[in-house]
Amino acid sequence: MKEPIYDYDPAAALTDPESIAVFMTDAFETGDAAFIAQALGVVARAKGMTELAKESGLSREQLYRSFSGKGNPTLKTMLAVMRAVGLDLTTKQHVHP
Repeated sequence: MKEPIYDYDPAAALTDPESIAVFMTDAFETGDAAFIAQALGVVARAKGMTELAKESGLSREQLYRSFSGKGNPTLKTMLAVMRAVGLDLTTKQHVHP
């Protein structure tokens, strides 16, 4: 088995609101609900689960459970977390290629 050259944690790169917004925009563009939830979990870790729990009104346990590999966060949870990290969910018309 090969050992990884380095361990990369994408949460370490999410140091400001702009990088978080770009990261989540890219995740939403995949259209993959599981990937979007996983990306929001990375943002949650970058922000800090304890602080995020305070700001979102959700428990740390609920956050960890929702954004675990087997998690399936509700829309209510996703909206609360997005608001707590400074993001709004907006829509735009889908353009077919």
